[in-house]
Amino acid sequence: MNKDFLKKYATLAVKTGINLQKNQILVIMSPIECAPFTRMIMEEAYDAGAKEVIVHWGDEQSAKIRFMKGPDEIFETMPQWQIDSYMHYAEQGAGFLSISASNPELLKDVNPDRIAKSQKTRSMALKQFNARLMSNQNSWSIVSIPTEGWASKVFPGVSSEESIEKLWDAIFKIVRVDQEDPVLAWENHKKNLKEKMDYLNGKNFKALHFKNLKGTDLHLELPENHLWVGGAENNERGVEFIANMPTEEVFSMPKKTGVNGIVYSSKPLNYGGNLIDNFSITFKDGRIVDFTAETGYDTLKHLVGTDEGSHYLGEVALVPYNSPISNSGIIFYNTLYDENASCHLAIGRAYSLCIKDGEKMSEEELEKAGGNYSLAHVDFMIGTEDLSIIGIDEAGNESYVFQNGNWAF
Repeated sequence: MNKDFLKKYATLAVKTGINLQKNQILVIMSPIECAPFTRMIMEEAYDAGAKEVIVHWGDEQSAKIRFMKGPDEIFETMPQWQIDSYMHYAEQGAGFLSISASNPELLKDVNPDRIAKSQKTRSMALKQFNARLMSNQNSWSIVSIPTEGWASKVFPGVSSEESIEKLWDAIFKIVRVDQEDPVLAWENHKKNLKEKMDYLNGKNFKALHFKNLKGTDLHLELPENHLWVGGAENNERGVEFIANMPTEEVFSMPKKTGVNGIVYSSKPLNYGGNLIDNFSITFKDGRIVDFTAETGYDTLKHLVGTDEGSHYLGEVALVPYNSPISNSGIIFYNTLYDENASCHLAIGRAYSLCIKDGEKMSEEELEKAGGNYSLAHVDFMIGTEDLSIIGIDEAGNESYVFQNGNWAF
């Protein structure tokens, strides 16, 4: 592992991902396996003028023991002090940095009912906090670093040391820390994404039609006054941040009741410590009416059944097949990376920033405008090398947005 790259990565997470401001609080959600990198981020944050850095540590091995051995009732509540901690710092304008590095197969032996119950409980308990992040009231960002379990899944058949090194090399390249000035490289990348975003907002399509040889044939309407977002976003104070590092997507919200047809997955989905793979989802008037899965059917069933809103879509995101992550040829089994290698959709809640004045809307107003509300928001990948996307405007005119998996303009 290149230590110079590692320091650049920590700097990038603080200065470009969160874009930490002087006297701002930073809250880090980190697996204990990532402690050395987390401490490096803490140092960078204090050097950048952080008022305080708080770390919420997680341990997925302990979580597995809890799932396997604990009584059912412990998955039905979340301690109030944990909820209060998130809200306490959020209301002070803190930035929230998550390190995503889970073992995609660690919980495969756990009863999926328990995982689903735990996730729903947590989502309900943190409803107000999650609403703040999804409306960009607070700056937030997600980054990843290798862990032994994750790296071994991505690069099987080699030693754990070699798999970790290979994953580090891939991550450094994809997040651009292998370049002389990663911050400048990200500035140029943001400009490229903004060009795509501006084009789509200028076209103001009424609908998109997705089609490929896997069998995807989906007609997806977009609500009136929808907005495409990509690259950098702004919090309520106007401070720019990058929510996902890496990011290759430009995204918006589908009209809740305007999705019809079928989509087929193009990559595995790691959800709740379990893999869902080779699956399809069928929609009618926006609602999921059928689904199949070769692997993880019960997990997908629990996801769709989270609540009423999880039977609908909340996001449509466009990512070219010819992009750094896709070109790496690696399946990462990590949604942060795999979603940025592929066009994708999200089951569940829509981002309020994807419609004009959405940040000011209540849940009811957002749904009336065509958006979807849910406790869930889970991306799944549908992009392929032969994917075509046709945009349809108000007059019924059609134009290619994607051809052969890539931007057509």
